[in-house]
Amino acid sequence: MPAQVKKTISLVHAIEMIPDGASIMVGGFMGGGSPLRLIDELVRQGKSALTLICNDTARPGFATGKLIDAGLVARVITSHIGTNPETQRRMIEGSLVVDLVPQGTLAERIRAGGFGLGGILTPTGVGTVVAEGKQHIEVDGRMFLLETALRADFALINAKRADYQGNIEYALTARNFNPLMALAGRTAIAEAEEIVPVGAISPDAVVTPGVLVHHLVARTNA
Repeated sequence: MPAQVKKTISLVHAIEMIPDGASIMVGGFMGGGSPLRLIDELVRQGKSALTLICNDTARPGFATGKLIDAGLVARVITSHIGTNPETQRRMIEGSLVVDLVPQGTLAERIRAGGFGLGGILTPTGVGTVVAEGKQHIEVDGRMFLLETALRADFALINAKRADYQGNIEYALTARNFNPLMALAGRTAIAEAEEIVPVGAISPDAVVTPGVLVHHLVARTNA
């Protein structure tokens, strides 16, 4: 039986599927490896009250920072906001809820969500304010915090290349969060810099297999 070919959808249609109030994971590290076209279309369509799960909020006017600038995010779960004074301002004034999570813990919570686990055990944060209200579990005489898994309604990911089955190849640091989020999003939408015929990507280069990608954004909006 021939392999199923995944039909691409328009950028507009991809974002139309996301309702106000949805939770979204957005890949990238300081904007590197982020799905910039999907982010811009979120802003253009004015999706609101979003819960944003990402490594960082980049900086004003760039990548996930645009979502903050536009006031589209009600809550952000992230590892740091130090490069975005707008995120800090909104957190201080109370218009944005910010959950700061150590970077390794954030990555592992997303991985746990994608793998169907309930959470992870980590020593990070034990004995600090991070531990307040969290379950402590002792293993072999050492104390750990139970950090619950993270999932999202949608995962917006960036690919260096994708084929028409949705198999994805990443570039450099784009592999930090995009592959994990592709697993943890209930619906994964991929934006690729280049879409190539099936077979053009070496199997060894595929990091996210097409079975995990629900929608592939076409290079044009038509």
